Amino acid sequence: MDDDKYIGHKLELILDEIKAVHELVADVPTRGEFNRLEQKVDKLSDDMEVVKAAVKATNSDVADLSRDVEKHMGLPAHMAHGHA
Repeated sequence: MDDDKYIGHKLELILDEIKAVHELVADVPTRGEFNRLEQKVDKLSDDMEVVKAAVKATNSDVADLSRDVEKHMGLPAHMAHGHA
């Protein structure tokens, strides 16, 4: 009978460990979920490259316009930027 208690106790410990592992694994994304997330991240990365290029082009255009305004207004560069 002692062997039965020992085996029963060991089985309970094993079941507890299995439950703990199951709880940890339950939050891990499946391969399909992971692949979809990876695709979304890749698309976001591509989109960010487009945004960066657009911002860079806009900044360049603003700098060009600022120079044109300075030339047109005949103001020194430090005054055209709001610095006295």
